[in-house]
Amino acid sequence: MSTTTKQNTFKTINPTTGKEISSYEYMTDSQVEETIQKSQEAFLKWKTKTVEERAKVIAAIGEELQNYKKELAALMTDEMGKLLKQSNQEVDICSGICKYTAENAPKELKNEERTLLNGGKGVITYSPMGIIYGIQPWNYPSYQVIRYTIANLIAGNSILLKHASNVTGTAKLLKDIFDTAGLPSGLFSVLVIEHEQSNAIINHKLVRGVTLTGSPVAGEKIAEKAGKALKKTVLELGSNDAYLILDDADIDLAVEKSITGRIYNNGETCIAAKRFVATEDVYDEFEEKFVKAMKALKLGDPKLDETELGPMAREDLRDKIHEQVQESVEKGAKILCGGEKTNREGFFYPATVLANVTEGQPAYDDELFGPVASLIKAKDNEDAMRIANDSRFGLGGGIFSKDEKKAIELAEQHFDTGMVFINSFGTAEPMMPFGGVKDSGYGREHGGFGMKEFVNVKSIMRIKD
Repeated sequence: MSTTTKQNTFKTINPTTGKEISSYEYMTDSQVEETIQKSQEAFLKWKTKTVEERAKVIAAIGEELQNYKKELAALMTDEMGKLLKQSNQEVDICSGICKYTAENAPKELKNEERTLLNGGKGVITYSPMGIIYGIQPWNYPSYQVIRYTIANLIAGNSILLKHASNVTGTAKLLKDIFDTAGLPSGLFSVLVIEHEQSNAIINHKLVRGVTLTGSPVAGEKIAEKAGKALKKTVLELGSNDAYLILDDADIDLAVEKSITGRIYNNGETCIAAKRFVATEDVYDEFEEKFVKAMKALKLGDPKLDETELGPMAREDLRDKIHEQVQESVEKGAKILCGGEKTNREGFFYPATVLANVTEGQPAYDDELFGPVASLIKAKDNEDAMRIANDSRFGLGGGIFSKDEKKAIELAEQHFDTGMVFINSFGTAEPMMPFGGVKDSGYGREHGGFGMKEFVNVKSIMRIKD
C-alpha cells in the first residue's frame, strides 16, 4: 500500500533562463492562524489612529520603495520576466500611489455632516472594517499589492496577502520595505499558502473582505466562497480590450500606441490592447504598418536596454497562448507574423499578429495574455464600436480619432467598459478609478474609490426632539 506525501516546498523559476531562483516552504495551518490573530491585534490599534497619522506611514512606504528600487526592480524581472526598465517604472507607480493616498486620504475619508429632515444632525463616517484578504497575480508583482494594500491601510484596515507563488520573493521583499518604513507589526502579512488554506481564510471569522485580481474562473470561485460567507469582494478579472481605429485616425500614431499597448509588460497586462478594430477605410494601412512594427521588435534578455520584448512569465503560460493561437488558426485566423515557439532557453514567445479574426476564435472571444494581437476589420465607425462591445469583458479600451471631442463622446456614451484611452495607451493613474464591468469584475480601486471599498459607511444621528 503506497501513500503520497504532501509537497511542502516549491521553487521560483527565472523565465529568461528556465533556472531556479529560490525555494520556499508553505506555512502550516497553525502559522496561518497565528498570523491572522496578530493581524487582528494590529488592526485594533491601527484603527484608532487618525487618517493623518496613518498617512505619515503611507508616505514613508512610498519613500522606502525608492530606496529599494534597484533591488526590487531586479527581483521582479528575475521572477516574472518583465523588462527591467518597466520594473523600474512599476516601482515609481507604487511610490506615486503612496504619495497620492497620503495627500488625499484626509479629504476622501473625512466625516460628512448632514442636516436631517426634522432639523437634527447626521454624521457619516468611513470606519475601518478589519482584516482584508488579497489574492494577487504575478504580472505586476509590486503594483498589484500596493494597489489594494495602501488604500486599505489608509482606511484603517489590516492586510493579508496571498501572492502568486512565482513572485514569492517580491512579496517577501515588500514586507521588508513596509517594515523598514515603520508600518506597525502585523498590519501587512504575507501568507505563503496553498489553495485549501486560502479557502479557509475566506471563511475565517476575523477576515472581513476579500479582493482578487485574476481570471474570471478564479473570480467566480472566490466570489462564490466569499458570498457564502457573506464577505464583500472586489474583483478585477482581466479583459480582451478593443482599440478602435476610426476613419479619421492618425494611423502612424495609432500603430505606435497600439504596439506599446500590446507588448507592454510582455503583453501580460489585464488592460493591454488586445483586439484592434480598424474600419475598412484605414484597415489595410494600419495592418501593413502594424505588422511591420511587430516584426521589428527585438526579443531577448529583459535586463538589456535594447530588448523590447522579454519572456512569458511561466512555461505553462507560454504553452497556453500558443494553443490559443493554434486554435484560432484552425478556426480561420491567419498568422501575419510570429505564431511559433522559439528554440532559445527560457519561456519566450514572439510578437504575433492574427488577421481574419472572427467570433468563435480565442483571438476574438478570450483574453490572450501575451504578445499576440488580433486584427479585426469593421465596416465603419459604428460597426467598430459594435465589435468592441461584442465581448463578455469590459475592463479597458481605446479610441483613435483626430476628432478628440467625438472620441470622448463615444467613450462616454457607447463604450461599455471601465476605462477608455483616447489616442493613447496607458496603465494606471492613482487619481483615476480602476476597474471593469461584465466578466471583468466589479468594484473600483484608485482615485479615492478604493479607500472606500472596504469601510463601514456608518450613519450617526441625533434626531431633533
